[in-house]
Amino acid sequence: MWSQDRHQRILSLLKSSNQVSANDLAELLDVSRETVRRDLLDLEGSGQIDRVHGGAVLKRKDNEAPFEARKGAHHRAKQDIARKAVSLIEPGSSIMVDAGTTTTVFGEVLAKLSGIMVVTNSIDIAQTIRAAGSDIDLILLGGQLVSDVPATYGELTLTEIARFNVDQVFIAPVAVDVSDGAFSFEIKEAEVARAMVARARETVILCDRSKLSATSRVKFCDANQIGTLVTDSRAKPEQLAPFEKTKIKVVV
Repeated sequence: MWSQDRHQRILSLLKSSNQVSANDLAELLDVSRETVRRDLLDLEGSGQIDRVHGGAVLKRKDNEAPFEARKGAHHRAKQDIARKAVSLIEPGSSIMVDAGTTTTVFGEVLAKLSGIMVVTNSIDIAQTIRAAGSDIDLILLGGQLVSDVPATYGELTLTEIARFNVDQVFIAPVAVDVSDGAFSFEIKEAEVARAMVARARETVILCDRSKLSATSRVKFCDANQIGTLVTDSRAKPEQLAPFEKTKIKVVV
């Protein structure tokens, strides 16, 4: 098989499965790992892929889409994730929730609960819970409004997070990898997520299938800090298998 044919095959595999490993490529293409390494270097050099530990992912855009535009992506999956994640909350417990499109949907289901404490930097979640009139001890963290995401960030937000100890934190990263951990796109978001993880007994990651076995710009926690991963039912077995081999509880 010529290199151009291999390149097209690799790109086709990436479009269908989000990430491929070098070992799998060597087997599927019937070539050596060194040949795969050269192919991935060529594709990375042409700007079509990003190499990651053990394989490759399709090239990510330099900038995230606006928050409102991202809210519509994988919406059904986010609803399924939200319902399952809320079922993990024990009566009378305390939780933290970060700001994101998945956690915004999570907040809509969360608002139906009562008798818990919710600490969040998400203005959307706070407004949803407030409008529901639910019996939730709601705390909106102070801070700066610095982006299109309706949420608070900065030193004040981080200082306020440090005042709490909670049972669980629910975080929606842009990527999570079993080797490299969980990631945000913006450093301000990663700072909040990292601070929240440090104040919770359990970290629950809410992540649809498109974000599994991938990395992004700013890491906020190691994989061994993740207690539970909640994802959608369309996640492929090969995406879930690496997580299921660890101590992470995988909820689909």
